[in-house]
Amino acid sequence: MSKKNKNKKVEEPQVEGATTATPEVEVEEQKEQKSAEEQLQDQLAAEKDKFMRLFAEFENYKKRTSKERIELFKTASQDVMVSMLPVLDDFERALMHIEEDKEAEELRKGVLLIYNKLINTLEQKGLSKIEVKQGDVFNADDHEAVTQIPAPSDDLKGKIIDVVERGYKLGEKVIRFPKVVIGQ
Repeated sequence: MSKKNKNKKVEEPQVEGATTATPEVEVEEQKEQKSAEEQLQDQLAAEKDKFMRLFAEFENYKKRTSKERIELFKTASQDVMVSMLPVLDDFERALMHIEEDKEAEELRKGVLLIYNKLINTLEQKGLSKIEVKQGDVFNADDHEAVTQIPAPSDDLKGKIIDVVERGYKLGEKVIRFPKVVIGQ
């Protein structure tokens, strides 16, 4: 060989579209592409999770406001009912005094008619009496003790002796607890 041939580099033929990168570089590029795909998949999963949480939060908000609206409709008349309770008490007192008077039979019938009409109207709107009887066990969660007196007998100790004022519920909510006298 001559010196001219030694200095010449042998060039390899190149194929069009072929890369000259080594296999190690190709693997790294694939890893970068996969990691880019994985990053996009992670971002997509995060956005889906964020969307699902927001959707669930909105559904809970709708349920809560719907429940509050129903409760509001049920107890919307609570102020009116509470203001009507003294009128009911006055009617009951009037009926008790009229029944004692034998001459006021026609008056008693008229007052009783009006009282029953008022009670029926309020019951249609959701008002109900809390039934408390003499001799029932006193429960601080259900009754309001006005006073304590010595029990007339041992079996009435810690029990209700007298009901001073009736209690009422509006739907399931107590709007006035019964006021009672208990034996000591």
